[in-house]
Amino acid sequence: MAAAMETWVLLLLSALPLVKPFYVPGVAPRDFHQDDPVEIKAVKLTSSRTQLPYEYYSLPFCQPPAIEYKAENLGEVLRGDRIVNTLYQVQMNQDKKCELVCGKPDQPNKLSAASSKLIAERIHEEYYVHLIADNLPVATRLEFYPNREAGTDEEQKKDIAKDIQFEHGYRLGFTDSNKFYLHNHLSFVLYYHKEKMEDQDEPTYRVVRFEVVPQSVKLEDLKAEGNGACTLPEASSSAPQEIDPSKENSVLFTYSVRWEESQVKWASRWDTYLTMSDVQIHWFSIVNSVVVVFFLSGILSMIIIRTLRKDIANYNREDDIEDTMEESGWKNVHGDVFRPPQYPMILSSLLGSGIQLFCMILIVIFVAMLGMLSPSSRGALMTTACFLFMFMGVFGGYFAGRLYRTLKGHRWKKGAFCTATLYPAVVFGTCFVLNCFIWGEHSSGAVPFTTMLALLCMWFGISMPLVYLGYYFGFRKQPYDNPVRTNQIPRQVPEQRWYMNKFVGILMAGILPFGAMFIELFFIFSAIWENQFYYLFGFLFLVFIILVVSCSQISIVMVYFQLCAEDYRWWWRTFLVSGGSAFYVLVYAIFYFVNKLDIVEFIPSLLYFGYTALMVLSFWLLTGTIGFYAAYMFIRKIYAAVKID
Repeated sequence: MAAAMETWVLLLLSALPLVKPFYVPGVAPRDFHQDDPVEIKAVKLTSSRTQLPYEYYSLPFCQPPAIEYKAENLGEVLRGDRIVNTLYQVQMNQDKKCELVCGKPDQPNKLSAASSKLIAERIHEEYYVHLIADNLPVATRLEFYPNREAGTDEEQKKDIAKDIQFEHGYRLGFTDSNKFYLHNHLSFVLYYHKEKMEDQDEPTYRVVRFEVVPQSVKLEDLKAEGNGACTLPEASSSAPQEIDPSKENSVLFTYSVRWEESQVKWASRWDTYLTMSDVQIHWFSIVNSVVVVFFLSGILSMIIIRTLRKDIANYNREDDIEDTMEESGWKNVHGDVFRPPQYPMILSSLLGSGIQLFCMILIVIFVAMLGMLSPSSRGALMTTACFLFMFMGVFGGYFAGRLYRTLKGHRWKKGAFCTATLYPAVVFGTCFVLNCFIWGEHSSGAVPFTTMLALLCMWFGISMPLVYLGYYFGFRKQPYDNPVRTNQIPRQVPEQRWYMNKFVGILMAGILPFGAMFIELFFIFSAIWENQFYYLFGFLFLVFIILVVSCSQISIVMVYFQLCAEDYRWWWRTFLVSGGSAFYVLVYAIFYFVNKLDIVEFIPSLLYFGYTALMVLSFWLLTGTIGFYAAYMFIRKIYAAVKID
């Protein structure tokens, strides 16, 4: 044993010289000296029309002799990022007027008919190319002239300063009169911030912005020289580079580099990418939602508290026992209100998954609000969410196990297995089917088989044991203490009014929570489906708290009305009705698809509705769980407050 330990220690010590220090991209600043190489890497090609990302070298761009893929985290792989090296040679603070990326003046790049057709298809599908320099994504500057016709030149300059927006990535090309034109010249504009230093020290620079101006320049108009330099024609006299999809095309890929000093510090370099239009409208909408929700919540609370006090006072008045017995109301079902429902194992399993989701979402939003999961940490948000969901299995298992025992369940091992597999199996199965379609399109959005195996190992190796552990302790703990006994013979449920139908309840209960969050939902959908950055996690945390409050109060009101109608079958109904806002999320997703997205093909539509269905299911589990536990606590409180003979 000692010899084995000694061998391990020697092996570890021998490996120490191989370990090199590194920094996490986007977290630690990187200092450059004059003429230091600044590596330009390619991330992927994206389009909001197809929702299918592709690798950079899926198109016939200039390739280096050896393509090197960057090691990626789980979130980057799931997003479809495939970060690779490129042939763009950029040195710190060294301008380049025009250079060939590859090829020679007398030997331009020959694009075969198949490659030309593929490029034309990607241009038609409005694909964007995404590059990074020092972990900063490239952006295209868009300038708007709101008062272009009226006003002097000075006023126009002011307008330009006000109305500059940035588009993520750059367009692969453009179409005009059913002809396709490729952006074959890229003008890189990089901004650096000069760091303060001692008198004798060499100055250091940090990259703080990365812009590109894409141009389409016809091969005949490019004057290239043998040493790789080239001369661009004047904008007025140049023609764009057309790509004819029916034949071979000759193209020269060129680029230029311009460096500019900036006063923006490294810590604020992402502000450019996170600027949003209509910020005031966003603020106004959030404040409006907060005021409306708290106003309605206050009214509901006042009504329910006053009514309850009156009910409890009447039920506890000893001198009017006969009148009380004749009255109908929630006290009359005290002998059945805690009667276990049908399928208690499935109910407790779904609620366990809801608790798992609740804990994961709460922690992710809170940590992101503190700035630890900013967009600069590429893929960190999704990676954190995946791992947290796995580790929160212990809480999901605990709550599911305790509830299952309260509902007189006995098969705790089967219940734990159901909790660990029911919701994750639906998610994994749906994603696997969608992934098969993405594989068929040869998209980089397809999750590699090894990553799928890793996710399966995490599910069965981390999540399931933790769920079993939590379930074991939850099942061993005392069940929830119900304040009244359950009768042996079930009470007959009287005929219910039309508005007590569960579908009407879902429609009524979903309005308030959805109203609290639908503004934020627009920004979340834009981030997911239109390749935008989402960073307003402070707003999102506030909206999440309002969602919890509104779901709880609506659930309490709905279960109170149900018990007043002497319908004691509240367990499943409360879970379904509390998740009513998920129905409105689905309706909004369909509205967003029709009005905001330009998706026409089958597979992108399938991907959109497949992933949206998973979002709606998760949201229903989340809100249903919040509402269920609020209603359960409320019922235990009110029945503990009345005297039961």
